[in-house]
Amino acid sequence: MSRVQLALNVTDLEGAVGFYSKLFGTEPAKRRPGYANFSIDEPPLKLVLIEGEGTGGTLNHLGVEVPTPGDVKAATSRLADEGLPTLIEDGVTCCYAVQDKVWVSDPNGARWEVYAVLSDSESFGSSKEGACACC
Repeated sequence: MSRVQLALNVTDLEGAVGFYSKLFGTEPAKRRPGYANFSIDEPPLKLVLIEGEGTGGTLNHLGVEVPTPGDVKAATSRLADEGLPTLIEDGVTCCYAVQDKVWVSDPNGARWEVYAVLSDSESFGSSKEGACACC
């Protein structure tokens, strides 16, 4: 299943986790220091909370989580065919997971990633693209 990802900068992770747990009626799927993510079934959403990056309540980045690396490759081809500049990252550790991904930015600079999670990681990681050091 594909789902849209919304990554938010937060100043108080515990407060944000409490709020979003109540809003969506579910607990985070993953918690690490300064980081939490929710895998919400309805509506299909991956909500990522990143503490200490940017101003609280601001957008960090957007994304589409896809099931397989093949789906990332297909998206990469489609985006390139549309003439969009892409940044490909295969096997990168980001947000406590190893991922294959492709990045694009909209005309106003909003960053989007299409990504597949390959495995879990104990490290937050780093990537070439994001202000949050990986995302």
